[in-house]
Amino acid sequence: KAEEEETRKNLVIAKPFALEDDKDSEHAASNGIRRILSLFKNVRLGSDLTNFQLPPQLNQPRSQLQCYGEMIYSFCGQDLMGECSRRDLAIERLKSVVMWNISTLRPIVFGMSPYNPVLGETHHVSHGHINVLTEQVSHHPPVSALHATHENENIDVTWCQYFTPKFRGAYVDVEVKGKRTMKLLNRKETYEMDQPRLVVRFLPAPGAHWTGKIKIKCPETDLEAELHLISDSFIERFKGNNNRSIKGKISQTSSGDKLYDIFGHWDRQTGEVEVIYNAKESISGLKPPTVKNLKEVTETESAMVWSEVSEKILNKDWERAREAKKAVEDRQRESLKQREASGESWLPKHFSVVRNGKDWDCTPLQPTVPRAPLVITEAQEEIMN
Repeated sequence: KAEEEETRKNLVIAKPFALEDDKDSEHAASNGIRRILSLFKNVRLGSDLTNFQLPPQLNQPRSQLQCYGEMIYSFCGQDLMGECSRRDLAIERLKSVVMWNISTLRPIVFGMSPYNPVLGETHHVSHGHINVLTEQVSHHPPVSALHATHENENIDVTWCQYFTPKFRGAYVDVEVKGKRTMKLLNRKETYEMDQPRLVVRFLPAPGAHWTGKIKIKCPETDLEAELHLISDSFIERFKGNNNRSIKGKISQTSSGDKLYDIFGHWDRQTGEVEVIYNAKESISGLKPPTVKNLKEVTETESAMVWSEVSEKILNKDWERAREAKKAVEDRQRESLKQREASGESWLPKHFSVVRNGKDWDCTPLQPTVPRAPLVITEAQEEIMN
């Protein structure tokens, strides 16, 4: 019991990667390119990198589950999720959903990757009226489920995330698959969203960026939005398109009539005639969750599972970080062996999962996400109002 309590004291929660951290990422990119390329010297073009193991020096001190959760619970200032339901006109609600969707795009640390979550790992955080719960529902292939609810505005968000990173020589192409749905229950509206691709480029200049098309569609209002995230390739720069720029439109689905043009940058400002999103106001100065109730933090919590690894990485104790990471992976392999020996099948705790070929669908088992033992405490008064 005393040993368990000591473990709980060592809960390590890393700070979210925010807009102002980008310069540090650029510095790391220029310094780490040789080391990163050396890892791929024996990897064939087109190879699936899903199970590729990174040394701790190239790991961020956080799990991929935490990264997914941060896309929803890490924000400062305005409660963008709540705004989606508060607007009276359908077109204004869609604009708000577009704005919220853009706010989930975060800068990527080039050459650094979060931990691959272990099976059954969870991450549970509350921020104001928003409660977020993520769970790793499959390990091979890695599939993550997310459920978020807004207590005041009766909003329900579910994501099912899985990706296939492939080595292309000068870059790694990460196709993010799965379904994202936002339900405005008070409005009886459902918004379905695509997910962008991630490209990690080594040559000619190192960098990581979101690219591709995002479609947001609401059958009940007959409205949809289409966003194009412009890649940071040489060709796009030659055309005059800047890094992290967005172009798109809002249309009526049935007629195809265009109602609005969308343009700007997801890390700066989207819209000039009418500004619908300002990144500096939303994803600057982000703070990590704090522990509100230590006794309620479960053993499957990401920060608990990876606490020792994160602690050693933050201290740059690479040998002990490697040992701690191996210990987490060994425990997972041992659990799998025990299940296979007993004929026991593993089931997620918080989601019902359906697999159809290569496609996955995840449905929350509970209608709402409960308050979490980990909370964001900054600017509570502003968020709650």
